[in-house]
Amino acid sequence: MTTETDLIRNIALVGHQGNGKTTLAEAMLFRAGVVTRPGRVESGNTVLDTQPEEHDRTQSLTLGLASFSWGDYRINLLDPPGYADFVGDATTALRVADVAVFVIDGVSGLQVNDELLWQVAGERSIPRILFVNKMDKERASFDVVLAGIRDHFGSGVEPVDLPVGEASAFTGVADLLTEHVILYDSGSANTSDELPADIADREHEQHEHLVEDVVEIEDDLLSKYLDGEDISVAELEHALRAGFAAGSLWPVLCGSAVDAIAVDRLLDFVCRIAPAPSEVPGIEVRGDGVAKVRGDGVAEVRCDPSGDPLAYVFKTQTDEYVGQVALVKILSGTVHADDVLVNQRTGAKERLHNLLRVLGSKHTAIDTAEAGDIVGAIKLTDVSTGDTLAPIGSSLTVPPIVHRRPVYGIAVAAESAGDEDKLATALAELVSDDPTLEVTRDSETHQTVVRGAGDVHVQVALTRLKRRYGITLQTEPVKIAYRETLLGTVETEGRHKKQSGGHGQFGVATVRFEPLPRDEGYEFVDETRGGVIPKSLIPAVGKGIAESMGRGGRHGFPLVDLRATVLDGKHHSVDSDDFSFRMAGALALRAAIDKVGTLVLEPVDHVEVTVPSALQGDVMADLGRRRGQIEGTEPAGDGEVTVIASVPTSEVTDYPVALRSMTHGRGRLALSFKCYQERPEPR
Repeated sequence: MTTETDLIRNIALVGHQGNGKTTLAEAMLFRAGVVTRPGRVESGNTVLDTQPEEHDRTQSLTLGLASFSWGDYRINLLDPPGYADFVGDATTALRVADVAVFVIDGVSGLQVNDELLWQVAGERSIPRILFVNKMDKERASFDVVLAGIRDHFGSGVEPVDLPVGEASAFTGVADLLTEHVILYDSGSANTSDELPADIADREHEQHEHLVEDVVEIEDDLLSKYLDGEDISVAELEHALRAGFAAGSLWPVLCGSAVDAIAVDRLLDFVCRIAPAPSEVPGIEVRGDGVAKVRGDGVAEVRCDPSGDPLAYVFKTQTDEYVGQVALVKILSGTVHADDVLVNQRTGAKERLHNLLRVLGSKHTAIDTAEAGDIVGAIKLTDVSTGDTLAPIGSSLTVPPIVHRRPVYGIAVAAESAGDEDKLATALAELVSDDPTLEVTRDSETHQTVVRGAGDVHVQVALTRLKRRYGITLQTEPVKIAYRETLLGTVETEGRHKKQSGGHGQFGVATVRFEPLPRDEGYEFVDETRGGVIPKSLIPAVGKGIAESMGRGGRHGFPLVDLRATVLDGKHHSVDSDDFSFRMAGALALRAAIDKVGTLVLEPVDHVEVTVPSALQGDVMADLGRRRGQIEGTEPAGDGEVTVIASVPTSEVTDYPVALRSMTHGRGRLALSFKCYQERPEPR
């Protein structure tokens, strides 16, 4: 059955780890009649935590999707992990959702990932609702949590609920719009216009505050209010919806996911207040043939069921039964099973053999999906996260999400030689599913390195790889790619002579070696005169030196930043050949190393650490202990500062984990290679 675009609500549940997002999703599915009993994260039987790694760790580790009906509406519920290492999935959810529901812990209040994801949602200008969860827990306090939210997010935070009781006495909510109370008894909701005596006065006061704030959104409504006329609930809700869509009001509701209290109220509220996909700004694409093309080649596609079909693959997942499942948002047009679209990344045609309603790991085949809907697709030939599927002949492409470059790495190798090719394929599929991972092969250290946002991210990825592909892995720390260079200028002779009874080998080269400035590489110069070495054999001297540089100096690291000038030499008309002079060049370099010695160079990273200003001193002191050179600071907005430094790579291999501990998760790190510099001698 096809759902009309105006009746679709795409919701992302976001917030800090442990705030109860997945439990809230279970309560929603229970209230909607999708499940007969809510699953529990601790029991590993929730609809949205489908991976064995999630069951083992009792936490969400990947983006889950549940599509279900709520009355006339189609809810596409996106449940990303709350742990900081998996912020990429939360960013993805906020890219495709039309409204974000921030699930806040009613005991702990606002936490670090709530704040970080609020910034992400703000950058996308996505409307936000806050749901204060766990109101049934001891020490839960709606007032304290609300004050903290307002302190961080400003006066636009607007409560539309009041709890009836708290902790074990929490039984329902008072609706500040209608001034009705909704009480829950054994899972049943009862609505009444008789407010409990202990909250009646406070509810009336909060209702007046809500009315005063909401009427300011619409001039006609404000005039009516100032004239003393009554404002209807419908008028209040209309104005609230306008302020919510404009990003000037962020409604706050409360409830308990565990006891499913006020969960139906939240779903009703989202369906009435949140925008349909057709009401949100169009998504930016690159290409030709659409309206509102800007000078930089960016265009906008509106969510129109009658438009040309355009779909965005925001996530791919591997299912043990059906293989790869592509999670797709239909951005425009109406898509049918067996339609053929073009993957704009590969240029290949993709037939949509099967369209699916996705409910965690359960899939139901559908024939059609309209613009704004989120569906699954299987049996696609070559599709990765971030791909755009467009009509044949179209040039439109949705720019992929640019994730922060991963900063934590570990080296991996297959334990058996027979698994090496299998490992390469498996790693490629992991990155296809999760583009926040990065896999590189270091030609200097001969290591395959898997990088992620943090240690948990990488560990989960490797556990998943072992389970899916049956590969036994060996892991080790990432080696540092040290290098060497000569300590001074020296002139040496390389002599290679070998006589074996027949055609012999003979080559002599006199070479001057000089260290070059950092990052100048290798330079070979010919200053011979009089044909002491035939011109055709001069390059062999340079090649032999280069090969010897790669084999390393006294400490076994490759030599760099070196000029080799061949000055003189000797040759034999019969016994001299290319190999002889390659050996002569190599021997000349070994002699130079023995005479003047080498200096070890270490790689240095450009480091940017963004933290709250109060933590600036701690970060700078810690970087100093890591032999870092502070280069400056820059304001980062919202009370944050970015510390910029140069730090030896060997000192920051564990820094992502240390920074998280030091800043309680509030620090953000960017690393990139900068240069090589002299490594101090060990004390």
